[in-house]
Amino acid sequence: MNKKIVTLDEFIIKSQKGHDDATGSLTRLLRDIGIASKIINREVNKAGLVNILGVEGSENTTGDMVQKLDIFANEKIIECLSTSGECAAIVSEENENIVKLPNVNGKKAQYVLVMDPLDGSSNIDVNVSVGTIFGIYKRKSDASGEIEIEDCLQAGVDLVASGYVLYGTSTMLVYTTGHGVNGFTLDPSIGEFCLSHADMKIPASGNYYSVNQGYYLKFDLEMRRYIDHCSDLNLRLRYIGSMVSDIHRILFQGGIFLYPNTRKYPHGKLRLLYECNPMSMIVEQAGGKAITCGLERILAIPVTNIHQKATIAIGSPDMVDEMHKFVERYSAVNA
Repeated sequence: MNKKIVTLDEFIIKSQKGHDDATGSLTRLLRDIGIASKIINREVNKAGLVNILGVEGSENTTGDMVQKLDIFANEKIIECLSTSGECAAIVSEENENIVKLPNVNGKKAQYVLVMDPLDGSSNIDVNVSVGTIFGIYKRKSDASGEIEIEDCLQAGVDLVASGYVLYGTSTMLVYTTGHGVNGFTLDPSIGEFCLSHADMKIPASGNYYSVNQGYYLKFDLEMRRYIDHCSDLNLRLRYIGSMVSDIHRILFQGGIFLYPNTRKYPHGKLRLLYECNPMSMIVEQAGGKAITCGLERILAIPVTNIHQKATIAIGSPDMVDEMHKFVERYSAVNA
């Protein structure tokens, strides 16, 4: 007996019907993101054949070199969300300020999207997996008025949905609305994301740790001791340089992803609002944990700047707890 294929659109609509207060607005926004990711996937897959491969020549607001494909992904998502009227504003890694979207047919847009349109884009040149990270907040200001910066400066606990798209050997969209995590794989023969991984759960522990160990000597003592501990246990070091790719593997196989502070980046390098928060929501919904290297829960950190940075330790709950103990122990020794 053949298993019925459930598309992303079908799943989103069915999930909406399970909530009495659902208006369909979030459903349509999620579907718009799905459409945009299909277009980006097409361009990622042919990036080596067209003139969008490589560096664009400028830097974004956080100092990273901007890839041409970054620009394409950023513009395509903004374009797709501008036509439906469900989203009032977008915060992107590629834009210094919030991007206010036009009013469409008098709709009162209720949501704000935060995103890294192409995480790990420096890997494009060497054909290594990249991804899109997104989070959705409900605006706090009156939807009939102008969007305000405070609508974007919300902590991760206020996220109503988050997800990522991994453009790899197969393309996957993984998302949560706070009721578990589900994964959808793009079937290129029909051009649809189909449910492939229902109710995803992260293993309690794993055999992998993911950190840029080239910066080992620049890490604090407690982080160096924890990395030594991982090595002593013969855990396998895996670091792709794309947060989406590294955490995607950990979701399936267990492990811990670390991005600590260094001397050059004392507050960390990853962005809290549109990288750490959405990925932390997904991992927590799958049964994992996400904290800073200062032992704060990522989702509880106040957001004061749209490009605010943070450290992160995220992944299997037992491994994050173990890292927590190392930081407590060696911070006290180092004090």
